[in-house]
Amino acid sequence: MSQGRASASLPMAMVTLITIVCMLVLVEHANAATYNVGGPGGWTFNTASWPKGKSFRAGDLLIFNYDSTSHNVVAVDRSGYSSCKTSGGAKVFASGNDQIRLAKGVNYFICNYPGHCESGMKVAITAV
Repeated sequence: MSQGRASASLPMAMVTLITIVCMLVLVEHANAATYNVGGPGGWTFNTASWPKGKSFRAGDLLIFNYDSTSHNVVAVDRSGYSSCKTSGGAKVFASGNDQIRLAKGVNYFICNYPGHCESGMKVAITAV
């Protein structure tokens, strides 16, 4: 039994669609900027004002460089950022060279070592 044109073109249409979607994802990451949080000094105290004057987009890559024996990075919600408290489900990074992609909206990060967040080791970044 021979195949008609409709059945032969359906798989090709799916391949084309999948290819286009993959290319869009790659282009989005190719256009993403990379930021070293805190600038040359890295992730340390008094970084809360570091984002001022910068424009962030969803997909941009944040690099957190720090001494992993003295600090960490915790992705928190607004409440955790304001109170400097880490909820049970918060994602904790502790490599000293963490790479985190920004999600659309406000992204909140703190160091949850005692007293560090309260001393300004926190940052809120809005990505469009």
